[in-house]
Amino acid sequence: PRVSVSVQVVESCVAAAGYSVGEFAALVFAGALGFAEALYAVKVRAEAMQKASETVPSGMLSVVGRREANYKFACLEARKHCESLGVENPVCEISNYLFPDSRVIAGHIQALEFLQENARKYYFTHTKMLPVSGAFHTRLMEPAVEPLAEVLKSIEIQKPLVCVYSNVDGKKYMHAKHIQKLLVKQVVSPVMWEQTMHSVYERKQGTEFPYTYEVGPGKQLGAILKKCNLKAWKQYYHVDALEDEEAAEI
Repeated sequence: PRVSVSVQVVESCVAAAGYSVGEFAALVFAGALGFAEALYAVKVRAEAMQKASETVPSGMLSVVGRREANYKFACLEARKHCESLGVENPVCEISNYLFPDSRVIAGHIQALEFLQENARKYYFTHTKMLPVSGAFHTRLMEPAVEPLAEVLKSIEIQKPLVCVYSNVDGKKYMHAKHIQKLLVKQVVSPVMWEQTMHSVYERKQGTEFPYTYEVGPGKQLGAILKKCNLKAWKQYYHVDALEDEEAAEI
């Protein structure tokens, strides 16, 4: 269901997480980053990643596989295929862990096309090329690391007021330097979203699950939560911030 978030809900919040660039929003919400500074960092990050994308024909492939699927082996064979085509230092690796049996694989276009053509061999039941300009969260984004690192050095970062979970390892940020380090590392590291969901909702048997609110357009993270933890999903609500703003203006 779509609901409005009350002040009480915000004040009683105990944890936050954001997917990929959404991690900046989670850190702003938690008081670790100022809104304007975070927005500028996101701008620099986006421009640097776009520039990195333009140097190599690359992309991202959403994959759903059977239990027998071995994603890392499939990536290895895709890299070997690229080498046979004369591609130097081919990249093909898992860039996003979404939910059990679902991954996003990113890298050179030739590698992704190879995986699509050989989907049955690797026990992939569904593949879809994502409408993005590059292989985000892989080492092809290394040129974007330094520009973001420089910006984050100039920004004041505070310890979060509530727990914020990092995409890099699915664990809580500990302090300001930790945030600065992992936000940079996130650019070239896979998004460990499935692992993050397990960390957020880990609790003793019999303990009630908290209310979860997804804020913003779309309900993709709610759909992923349902796949990762059905019991936690039953306490999930979606908040469309734009619709709430429009309602307030009427």
